[in-house]
Amino acid sequence: MRFAAIGSALVAVALCAMPLKSQAQDASEKEIERYRAMISDPMSNPGFLAVDRGEILWSEKRGTKNVSLEGCDLGLGAGKLEGAFAKLPRYFKDADKVMDLEQRLLWCMQTVQGLDTKDVVARRFSGPGKASDMEDLVAYIANKSSGMKIDVQLSHPKELEMAAVGEELFHRRGGVMDFACSTCHGSEGKRIRLQALPDLSKPGKEPQDTMASWPTYRVSQGALRTMQHRLWDCYRQQRWPVPDYGSDGITALTVYLNKMAQGGEIAVPSIKR
Repeated sequence: MRFAAIGSALVAVALCAMPLKSQAQDASEKEIERYRAMISDPMSNPGFLAVDRGEILWSEKRGTKNVSLEGCDLGLGAGKLEGAFAKLPRYFKDADKVMDLEQRLLWCMQTVQGLDTKDVVARRFSGPGKASDMEDLVAYIANKSSGMKIDVQLSHPKELEMAAVGEELFHRRGGVMDFACSTCHGSEGKRIRLQALPDLSKPGKEPQDTMASWPTYRVSQGALRTMQHRLWDCYRQQRWPVPDYGSDGITALTVYLNKMAQGGEIAVPSIKR
């Protein structure tokens, strides 16, 4: 089994190094984009069901304090959601750290609501018969920034530090296959199977289009996925030890990627294969 996994990973690395050249590849990408356009309408995108569930969770009273998350400050004031996601991750003085949306929601559940988040973390990623409060809340809150621009916050020293750590992590090779994020996303013209791989190593359209489209509904998984899940799954596929949920490392990577994506127009939840 181990040799099969290693072989599969070697194939993946070889495939992600293949240049985008042939007409057949271009045609495949056009068909993929046509398919996405067909199902991008809110009435056709199951991700908006998560938005609706998240709205209910946001106003539901829970925890020992029996209050809702409407008292949670996501950076613009308690309960203010419009545009908050566009500025995350960011530094929060009350926690004295930089947090992404999921870290902040966990903090608010524990601090504002007095909620034991053990079950929330256990259900952080949805699966068959297993709903995820976090995925639903992220869908609802992120949707409130749709149409706005990614506005990464880099004025506080800890925000600058996280951006620098995120860049280092992006290029750090490791794991049994000696992979880094930049192995597949550090230069132009790479793909894996039918999927073009965006170059996320420098500012511009590719990181803007990528980061501005998460959270997204994954058709192949039948679930809405957040950036926490995307980066967790990237590490899993690289054969690295998977990061803890809500880890500072994932937040640092997100700060760096949003720095590359500065100014991208948010359109979420999107829909992907």
